[in-house]
Amino acid sequence: MTSMPPASSSARPLLNRRLAEFGTTIFAEMSALAVRTGAINLGQGFPDTDGPEEVREAAVRALRDGRGNQYPPGPGVPELRAAVAAHQHRRYGLSYDPDTEVLVTAGATEAIAASLLALLEPGDEVVALEPYYDSYAACIAMAGGTRVPVTLRPHEGAFRLDLDELRDAVTDRTRLLLLNTPHNPTGTVLSRAELSAVAELAVERDLLVVTDEVYEHLVFDEAEHVPLASFPGMRERTATIGSAGKTFSFTGWKVGWITAAPALLTAVRSAKQYLTYVSAGPFQYAIAEALALPDSYFTAYRQDMRAKRDLLAAGLEEAGFGVYRPAGTYFVTTDIRPLGEEDGFAFCRALPERAGVVAVPNAVFYDHREAGAPFVRFAFCKRAAVLEDAVGRLKALGAGRPERGLPAALTGPDGS
Repeated sequence: MTSMPPASSSARPLLNRRLAEFGTTIFAEMSALAVRTGAINLGQGFPDTDGPEEVREAAVRALRDGRGNQYPPGPGVPELRAAVAAHQHRRYGLSYDPDTEVLVTAGATEAIAASLLALLEPGDEVVALEPYYDSYAACIAMAGGTRVPVTLRPHEGAFRLDLDELRDAVTDRTRLLLLNTPHNPTGTVLSRAELSAVAELAVERDLLVVTDEVYEHLVFDEAEHVPLASFPGMRERTATIGSAGKTFSFTGWKVGWITAAPALLTAVRSAKQYLTYVSAGPFQYAIAEALALPDSYFTAYRQDMRAKRDLLAAGLEEAGFGVYRPAGTYFVTTDIRPLGEEDGFAFCRALPERAGVVAVPNAVFYDHREAGAPFVRFAFCKRAAVLEDAVGRLKALGAGRPERGLPAALTGPDGS
């Protein structure tokens, strides 16, 4: 005989109402679709090869030597905190105290969650760039905050931030700006001028800022990554998030970190200690060694990813997509309207059967779903042979396709 739940519980949904709008992530759905159909998975952003052998061996050494096999210190092992501080100073001239201004987290995802849970009260508004990584919305909701999206819009082959729109989004209820540059999923890298304007706004309105900078080493061509914390008035109000997964291709290790002024970091640590408490003990030692790799590693890694970007972008263009070639990250956003399509969800769910490739619809990263409807994201952090295979499959979409003009959003002022 099946027991029935009490009447009082049956009248109320099991899931916390703050999370009611969030179902299974699009990444889980599309990855499952890739497995079921045998399609090439260019949806989820994980590499298909491991990172440097010396970093992997450093993890093995730590395991064998018994370093990190038990609970590491709550803020992170001293070696990694020192390595993060040294990295920020060497790369950007930012000085952080490893003991009071660096916190190790279970990847950037926990860093985002801990920051928002610590810094927000119910009713606080968070201004975030749209499209945004999906955990942003969920973490804001869990903290009881209200998200206020500022949409990056296509203009002359890239997605651009409207600084006037950003300023207009800030109200008396705004507590925090959540910034992502290099930006996932669009590949936009905010310029010094844009970041300076953001900094001036944050200082003027006395806002806290959380910056997600996990793709800091993946910027291409003329783009450069400049931490927001380096601008006047920003160090004391900015929590900067970094991660080893994207830079060293060990995404499963889940090693991230936050750098911030002592008072800000203490607040975030107060929330973080009740999430994972600690994680990835032996891997922390390995990432400490990874951060000390010579500049040649970072240069070679960036050049390799740029070549893969160009390979995939050129193939997508030949297949008939409108392509926004990214200035950073390892994702390419495309416009499916030149293919005669408009619904990114329907397109991505049908793509594995049509072409044997999995992608992700950008609309899932928008509050304004209609703004993201025709855009689809592909990841290029895969082996060149896999990308070449995917490109060959995708070209079938354009076979026999009538010539179409690009949507206005993809053309320059002269129609180019």
